[in-house]
Amino acid sequence: MSFSRLLFASFIAFCLARFAFGATLLPDDEVEALRDIAKTIGKTNWNFSADPCGGQWGWADPNPEKGSENGVTCNCTFSNGTICHVISVVLKSQNLEGSLPPDLGRFPYLLEIDLTRNYLNGTIPPEWGATQLVNITVEFNQLSGVLPPELGNLARIEKMQLSSNNFTGLLPATFSKLTTLKDFRISDNQFAGQIPNLIQNWTKLEKLGIQGSGLSGPIPSGIALLGEMTDLRISDLGNGPESPFPQLSSMKNLKTLILRSCDIIGPIPDYVGELTKLKTLDLSFNKLIGEIPSSFSGIRETDYIDLTYNNFRNESSCIQRKIVCSYSMVFDKLLLATEFYSFHINCGGNEATIGGNKYEDDTDPAGPSRFYHSRTNWAVSTTGYFMDDDRPSDTYTWMNSWTNSAKLSANTSALYMDARLAPISLTYYGFCMGNGSYTVFLHFAEIMFTNDKTFNSLGRRFFDIYIQGKLVQKDFSIQNEAGGVGKAIIKNFTAFVTGNTLEIRFYWAGKGTTGMPVRGVYGPLISAISVTPGKLRKFYELNHQILFVKYKTMNEASLV
Repeated sequence: MSFSRLLFASFIAFCLARFAFGATLLPDDEVEALRDIAKTIGKTNWNFSADPCGGQWGWADPNPEKGSENGVTCNCTFSNGTICHVISVVLKSQNLEGSLPPDLGRFPYLLEIDLTRNYLNGTIPPEWGATQLVNITVEFNQLSGVLPPELGNLARIEKMQLSSNNFTGLLPATFSKLTTLKDFRISDNQFAGQIPNLIQNWTKLEKLGIQGSGLSGPIPSGIALLGEMTDLRISDLGNGPESPFPQLSSMKNLKTLILRSCDIIGPIPDYVGELTKLKTLDLSFNKLIGEIPSSFSGIRETDYIDLTYNNFRNESSCIQRKIVCSYSMVFDKLLLATEFYSFHINCGGNEATIGGNKYEDDTDPAGPSRFYHSRTNWAVSTTGYFMDDDRPSDTYTWMNSWTNSAKLSANTSALYMDARLAPISLTYYGFCMGNGSYTVFLHFAEIMFTNDKTFNSLGRRFFDIYIQGKLVQKDFSIQNEAGGVGKAIIKNFTAFVTGNTLEIRFYWAGKGTTGMPVRGVYGPLISAISVTPGKLRKFYELNHQILFVKYKTMNEASLV
């Protein structure tokens, strides 16, 4: 019986037992254990004058909002329905500011501990390894330290979700014993070492998330044994060796396959096109070569496919189009290219004039594979869609709804009221630029998180910045560099244009939270871009004067 069915069956039995036998009793030692846990995690609204298994007085929310479930669940079928035992503690999005309780062993029948989206710190207690837990979920907190090897003793564990914390070190070798695992997620952490081959023992695994985890490649060959997989997400592996495409042909039930930025080389195997249940396929930012297999015709029902930033012979890209610069006739004979030497964009917002510069509007709705060319010389490209988004639809622009926007200075606030977003890659292009040096000003303000002491303030956004294909800032954090959310910061970089095109790219490397304040909030965010010439202007004007004088002399000579 699966864990969810077991919990449901226990709940039904609990209700029937209370109806049939009247009042039930939670043992005193479990009540005292709940008191101690409340102090440790910072839970203040449990009413101990009421029955903790009664489903009221702060012990359970009868109509919980998704993502904010709050309740203690008991099994009251013991001793003919007169004794209860705690089997589940779920406290999501409760703004708890304490640490993890070490004494879960005081609940002999506890199956589930879920403390998602809180303010908890400290480490995972090694004592948890001696429990009967089936589900450990502590995502989106401030936990740290190494994972205790004692967790490898969890003989019944099915779900272990540890993403978006600050865990470090290697995955314990004892995890090879976790053969009952079905769901394992460690994205957005600071682990070290390679993905261990011990995962080959997790033959019941259905979901695996290792994105921006700190682990490096290659993807171990033992992954081929995980034939029950339905959702496989590995991305942004550290400085590991290049490796061929992993053998995944046994995963016939795959619905989501993400192997982004994993240093995969060689061709895509034909079997990928035979995974007919695929809904999401992302193999971008690798070093794949050859042709896209003809077998891909078998996955036409897939909702999203991203193969960009590889080296395919037949790769199509929304950017692979010729942008023709306009020309003007000078004296009916000399053709001079119309070159641009600056542009200003209010990213995600309407046209605005700031400091004498007109920032053009950038309100195109964008999308998972979108290229938009403005009325002038710039364009924007977005790739990716927001996975597991709790919002009704993907949004690639955002309006500042937080009151802290009032802290921005009056003459610049218009640029920071809106922003352009992207889940993976966000690229701006300046076309028909005069060759030479430029200063690129990037305007940022974090307008999607809060600055209070709630779990919403724990949102972390990291992305990389590339100028002309060169990484100029790794793991850039707007709020860290600006000193908080709702505060403006301008980063400037020098760029050199040699082929009349300027490229500014922002890339999400899998780091940062993906569920704060709701799922689907992550990736690059930019408020405005301003590009101005360096020493190029004087050269340009002088060059045109020389051309003019040269033509005038030639024209006068022809009249003689």
